[in-house]
Amino acid sequence: MNVRDAALVVILALSAASVVDAGQRQRATRKDEAPAAAAREQALRRAQVWSEPAVPIANARLAENPGGSNPFVVGPVVPCRFKPSGVGGNSPKFDCEIDSGEKLRVKYGRDNPEVFAEVIASRLLSALGFATDEMYVIDRIRCFGCPEDPFSRLQCLNDGSALEKCFPSVDYSRSRDFEVAVIERQKPGRRIETRKNPGWTWEELTKIDPEAGGAPRAQVDALRLMAVFLSHWDNKSTNQRLLCLDPSSTTKTEKGAKKEIAADCQRPLAMIQDLGGTFGPFKLDLDGWKAAPIWAETATCRVSMRSLPYGGSTFPDTNITEPGRAFLASRLRQFTSTQVRELFEGSGLARYAHHTDDARDIASWVKAFGDKVSAIADHPGCPASS
Repeated sequence: MNVRDAALVVILALSAASVVDAGQRQRATRKDEAPAAAAREQALRRAQVWSEPAVPIANARLAENPGGSNPFVVGPVVPCRFKPSGVGGNSPKFDCEIDSGEKLRVKYGRDNPEVFAEVIASRLLSALGFATDEMYVIDRIRCFGCPEDPFSRLQCLNDGSALEKCFPSVDYSRSRDFEVAVIERQKPGRRIETRKNPGWTWEELTKIDPEAGGAPRAQVDALRLMAVFLSHWDNKSTNQRLLCLDPSSTTKTEKGAKKEIAADCQRPLAMIQDLGGTFGPFKLDLDGWKAAPIWAETATCRVSMRSLPYGGSTFPDTNITEPGRAFLASRLRQFTSTQVRELFEGSGLARYAHHTDDARDIASWVKAFGDKVSAIADHPGCPASS
């Protein structure tokens, strides 16, 4: 055997070994994922989707930023330090750290519909009793170290480049103000997820089992109906989150303890975590939202998102039960027209770069809201066999 042939043998041997090693790593990954996947399935079976809101609906102040047990104190100017990190999606956003060390997600831009849509949708769902992240309308965010357009610069990290290459230096002695922006604070809790399933899909809601301690069908159907109400078409799995609300799960733990916490979780919660793609089909699109029907089939109480972007994504056609319709209707009816107006005004909706005069008129949004409530509340009743 000559030198060339011997070298070829060595290369082939190394390649074969590499393939075997890759296969072993893949099998090991699947084996490691199995306990986490099983824990996730159990948590989903027992997940809740709704709880009685701390503030009665009649007293909800929808124009104001969230309160609660851990409120975020918002002044006229909120200073923070830019924290470059990869951010997904297509809407302008970045992460920023305040003096307490808490890292916040900032969404910005007058022409960014998510800045307004997510505030409206999250405050509405929260007032009804459905869990959401907290959205704060801010007069001005003063970001130390921010480039002129942070989201554009952050695409370098999204493309896989190293932090040092994308941001060789950050000048924290200089600041930049963002006047049309909101702050997002995530609901505390431990994520229950796997590599394959970082969130949950709407098809998976059928796995929630009341006999195992999960939410009753009426509450699950009410959540489905609210997703249709909002035209929540961007409902891929990463836009929903499965959380463990056990007190011990809200603290940081080692990675190896993650599966154990998920397996022992006594209070799993299924929630929507990204409500930016709502009031559409084209995000904060009044004409589109008005035209989107609540019922695909009124007589059977069938709901569908097939006509929305992505053909409804993970949301399957579903027949809503009468208890589910009645559960949501009884709560939507409690909002006054004044509260609904405050909901839209408090989001800063008037600042959005609307394309029509009708969409610039808050009264038009209030009327569209009322029409959708009527479509649910004034329905004669869903079939008993739904």
